[in-house]
Amino acid sequence: MRVGDAAREVGTSTRMLRYAEQLGLVTPPRTAAGYRDYGERDLRAAAAALELQGRYGVTPAAVAFGLRALEDPEVAGSLRQLARLRRVGGPGPVAVLDFETAKARRLLRLAS
Repeated sequence: MRVGDAAREVGTSTRMLRYAEQLGLVTPPRTAAGYRDYGERDLRAAAAALELQGRYGVTPAAVAFGLRALEDPEVAGSLRQLARLRRVGGPGPVAVLDFETAKARRLLRLAS
C-alpha cells in the first residue's frame, strides 16, 4: 500500500509517516518505480510508534532514540553511566522528555 493509504490506515499524515521512516521507526520496501510499499508489518510498527508517543507523551525522535538505546550496547552503556552520574533530586528523565516534547511542538508550530 502507498504512503497516503498507509497514513490513513494508521491515523496520521503522510508527512509524519515519512518522518517515521527517516527515523527508522518504519522501513517499507520500495517498488521498482520507487514508491514506498507499506505492508502489514510496517502498519503495525507505525501504529505502535504512534501509540508509544501518545501514551508517554514523547516525540517520534524520542521513540527512535529509545529503540537505538535498546539495540546499541554502546548507547545503552552511556545511558547507564549518565544515570549513575546524575544528581539525586535533580529533574528526572520524564521532566527532561516533557521539556523536549514541548520544545519540539513549539518548533513544529513555528514551521507550519
